[in-house]
Amino acid sequence: MVLNELKDHQNIIQKVIDTLSGDIEAACEMIISTIKSGNKVLLAGNGGSAADAQHIAAELSGRFIKHRKALPGIALTVDTSALTAIANDYGYEHVFARQVEAYAQPGDLFIGISTSGNSPGILNAFDTATQFKCKTLGLSGRDGGKMNGKCQLNIIVPSDITARIQEMHILIGHILCKAVDDLF
Repeated sequence: MVLNELKDHQNIIQKVIDTLSGDIEAACEMIISTIKSGNKVLLAGNGGSAADAQHIAAELSGRFIKHRKALPGIALTVDTSALTAIANDYGYEHVFARQVEAYAQPGDLFIGISTSGNSPGILNAFDTATQFKCKTLGLSGRDGGKMNGKCQLNIIVPSDITARIQEMHILIGHILCKAVDDLF
């Protein structure tokens, strides 16, 4: 069982290398230009994708590999008072869009993470980020879902298995953080 899991993981990594290297490079350019411009990175996702959003935000505001200045990476998944108030008053599908509306400035980068690419809350947040003239980056899987039409770049992990998609999302997140580290 263990060997099969590792081989499955290896196969997905090879597919990512073969098909997504250019998209990941473009995503690195998006985050680099955002940071160089003095703008911030807003991130959101649900469940495991929320954990990934928080992980990437922590690598930006804390550090990834080397000591550098703290950078504005904000996970929109951590304020339970905002999440529950917005969900109660507007519906769960608006918990991230309302926060994007509160925090976004033109030139910021919104990263939405959804393994299916169809999370209503993430889709609404992309709409709001676009209205606020933010750059938009999606991390998804399967066929990319409705995120394909909602963000400037949707990196679609070529898998239908949620665990494999999430593993690749955090790998891509770490590559983005390495690109940021290389600025300093």
